[in-house]
Amino acid sequence: MAAAKEIRTKIRSIRNTQKITRAMEMVAASKMRKAQERMEKAKPYAKKIKQVVQHVASGHVEYRPPYLQEREIKRVGYIVVTTDRGLCGSLNNNLLKTVVRDMKRWKEASVSFDLCLLGGKGFNFFKRLGGNVVAHASHFGDAPTVVDLIGIVRVMLDAYLHEEIDALYLCANQFINKMRQEPTIQQILPIVPGEETQLKYYWDYIYEPNASSVLIDDLLERYIESQIYCGVIQNIACEQASRIVAMKSATDSAAELIDDLELVYHKARQATITNELSEIVAGASVL
Repeated sequence: MAAAKEIRTKIRSIRNTQKITRAMEMVAASKMRKAQERMEKAKPYAKKIKQVVQHVASGHVEYRPPYLQEREIKRVGYIVVTTDRGLCGSLNNNLLKTVVRDMKRWKEASVSFDLCLLGGKGFNFFKRLGGNVVAHASHFGDAPTVVDLIGIVRVMLDAYLHEEIDALYLCANQFINKMRQEPTIQQILPIVPGEETQLKYYWDYIYEPNASSVLIDDLLERYIESQIYCGVIQNIACEQASRIVAMKSATDSAAELIDDLELVYHKARQATITNELSEIVAGASVL
């Protein structure tokens, strides 16, 4: 019965693991609902400020801030948003593969790049792979605020203003629905006008006190912060949705494994009983 005892121990261990994965699935479902609420609250502001900024970018302005100026690209910057923890399926792997492919495209064009990493998984990945990491932050929690991101964003904005990088991209997972999350790379800088806002006639706003302070300090930087914040909270919603799927799959796999082990256990137990009966019959016949 030694083999049967080992099988019972394995079954007990897998049942304990199954309880953990089921609990993690329920926790992730609760966190995802809250993340979705935060995401939906942030979307109207991000959408509206994007429309305003693209409208400004489409005008024939006399003062054109650096954030609106396109220049020859010699070095690009990436803000890569990943999770701090694993157990969320292939969410991080898909995003990082997309980023590496885009980097390879730039590298073939003799363009170098800097990395700003939000999340522990991305930092660990590029620590092994290599890359010029100029900023890194992690452990923002499930409900980060714009204030938490200002410092890390400032590093990349200063690099763009000082012409250390010529373009800035945000790499994060986009929440489509509970079953679908897509890795995306969005250009943050330079800001380009949208196709629907392109105007052919001359126009400009009247700025008070001056165009420089209004555009750079009050509008464009708020726009950049809002886009990065939306990317971070969308990535959190993607993390929880992916974790629900991963933990459900683990729970189902544990159930199948338990069924298989129970079948093996019963077969082993039946074989032991049959063997014992054979020995009893053999002994009785000798007597």
